[in-house]
Amino acid sequence: MRKITTATFVSLDGVMQAPGGPQEDPVGGFEFGGWTFHYWDDVGGAFIGETFAKPFALLLGRKTYDIFAAHWPYQKDDPIADRFNAVTKYVATHRPDTLSWQNSQSLGDDVVATLRQLKQEDGPDLLIQGSSELIQTLLANDLIDEISLLTFPLVLGKGKRLFGSGAIPAAFKLNRSQASTTGVIIASYERGGEIKTGSFAQQQPSEAEIERRKNWK
Repeated sequence: MRKITTATFVSLDGVMQAPGGPQEDPVGGFEFGGWTFHYWDDVGGAFIGETFAKPFALLLGRKTYDIFAAHWPYQKDDPIADRFNAVTKYVATHRPDTLSWQNSQSLGDDVVATLRQLKQEDGPDLLIQGSSELIQTLLANDLIDEISLLTFPLVLGKGKRLFGSGAIPAAFKLNRSQASTTGVIIASYERGGEIKTGSFAQQQPSEAEIERRKNWK
């Protein structure tokens, strides 16, 4: 079986829009494109290198696909470009006839059904890059197995977020974590089953607590 994984750059308030540059994705009047630039160091670079060293196929939404297709095929002597150009790209798109980047495949009309089928097949894991809208679909359908977050020490206020209101509640287990020299927290999580709840409340609530509960709305 194949896993669906994601390696995502996020701010402290969960924004993932346009980490790479001002012209990457200014949709919605987003003003901070390129917000990751000044935080890169050898620690972050090593993590990205390790991620791309494993066998993978790319899983992309159409907007991220277009950003990548206009960039990576034109980079020379770049190991990431070599990897991205060579691997299979699975794309959520309504315009499959316009997928011009080599080794690109449309996920078809039913993205969820196609991905469920792909997960049952043999092959490399499916790695999501960017693709905030596609991620919302995957989270709503419980399709993401592992999440790697690179959390940058800044608050962006508005923008496209990793976790939207449609995400299915789920527990995750921390596999690894480290901090870069610039304050980026790198953490990888895998699915950890269902959410378990408990209570720190007293077994016998006070009269004040009982009264408080009566006023719940």
